[in-house]
Amino acid sequence: MPKASEIKKNAAIEHNGKVYFVKDIAKLTPSGRAGASLYRMRLYDVATGAKADESFKADEMINLADVGRHQVMFSYVDGEEYVFMDAEDYTPYNLHQDTIAEELPFITEETSGMQVVTVSGAPVAVELPASVELLIVETDPSIKGASASARTKPAILSTGLTVQVPEYIASGEKIKVSTAEKKFMSRAEK
Repeated sequence: MPKASEIKKNAAIEHNGKVYFVKDIAKLTPSGRAGASLYRMRLYDVATGAKADESFKADEMINLADVGRHQVMFSYVDGEEYVFMDAEDYTPYNLHQDTIAEELPFITEETSGMQVVTVSGAPVAVELPASVELLIVETDPSIKGASASARTKPAILSTGLTVQVPEYIASGEKIKVSTAEKKFMSRAEK
């Protein structure tokens, strides 16, 4: 049983008789001498999808729920549901667009390395790889002779995400984007 300070984002925990998925964690450090650190967690009820914000003391013990991770590929959109297919046994996993809103700007049919997180067999989230390759659909024309350390310009990617790219990058190129920071990393390897 881990302490609250050891819980990571995308973990599934049991709290007050319910199973929650940890979507975000903020560490709060009180300024008083005897103040212990608090961990404020944004939780989503796995069964109902309801949001809850809870605070835990750093050394408070938390029960982890039974979590499964499955390698998947994005398959198709069915109304407001996004369907992912298990890479091994082709099991479909449906996730509502509101549940994966933060991950959607990185998901295309070519995105590989994604995992669906399941709690008691029910899909609750998508974990992205550290970086994804996306196509630039619109940016200002590239400037010949621009150096790698030069200024940047906005580029709109195929998923609608906008990132800053160096001036030498042109429309139609594939680039590598960090999923954690939503930033340009490099040109994609051909």
